Amino acid sequence: MTVALYTHADMLDHRPGSGHTERPERLSAVIDALSDASDLDLEPCDAPLVSPQDLARVHLPAYVQAIFEAAPTQGRLMLDADTFMSPGSLNAARRAAGSVVQAVQDVAAGLQGRAFCAVRPPGHHAEPHKPMGFCIFSNIAVAARVAQAAGLKRVAVVDFDVHHGNGTQAAFAGHEDLFFASVQQWPMWPGTGHPDEPVPANIKNAVVPPGAPGEEWRRAFESLMPHVDAFAPDLILISAGFDAHAFDPVGDAHQNLEAEDFAWATRAIASVATRHSGGRIVSSLEGGYGLEALGRSALAHVRALSAP
Repeated sequence: MTVALYTHADMLDHRPGSGHTERPERLSAVIDALSDASDLDLEPCDAPLVSPQDLARVHLPAYVQAIFEAAPTQGRLMLDADTFMSPGSLNAARRAAGSVVQAVQDVAAGLQGRAFCAVRPPGHHAEPHKPMGFCIFSNIAVAARVAQAAGLKRVAVVDFDVHHGNGTQAAFAGHEDLFFASVQQWPMWPGTGHPDEPVPANIKNAVVPPGAPGEEWRRAFESLMPHVDAFAPDLILISAGFDAHAFDPVGDAHQNLEAEDFAWATRAIASVATRHSGGRIVSSLEGGYGLEALGRSALAHVRALSAP
């Protein structure tokens, strides 16, 4: 199966600072790993700049305006303790959201069946009113709303980053035509996502403890799938974070996953997509900070997406 690959070189120009974990080399590692895989049938697709109007489907218009106006022309701007903007960051963030938006529009139009968006900065921590955790715009949540406007009315997001997608949860909470399922380590920053946390019925969280073996992570992930299946989505979006890999420097000594665990999870998601959404899946890169592990994991994920 052909997988559409949405990315753009502008996303390399987001430079949060020397030594920052979310560095341009992350995107290069993913693209290089995919490019070297002769067995993949990838269709390169460009990533447009997301419009302020589409961002405002999730983010407060005042927040969108503030980010546009604050974008620096030199130096760095600190948005929070982890999140910075450089002169290239606004275009990079707009391309990141634009990648996922264009992918869902193309899938809704029947031009593509499955897509992977190799993007940075990531998005699942950005809340409707603020940036957070390396994230400026909520790429996946914005794309979900665009997908609905394009006719795919019931949209599910499955998030397997080591950190909870608090921003996606905040954007989706209480909206019966959206569903968010997330597995993450507990305890772990940002301190949300425990199953005991009171959430609306369209949110399902699962957790694993630090140091959990891959089998325990798989059981936690598997517990989410019946809920996604029961939701019967028209489209499944994936927040594909690979920082639960055993050799990730952020998740180091916390989780013990290998690339095949992410491929296994992808196949489980694809099974639900085949039953309910005509196989339609759009995946967007979130975390993953060890370059070699990130490249291997992204490759395993996209290979699983390409399986019939």
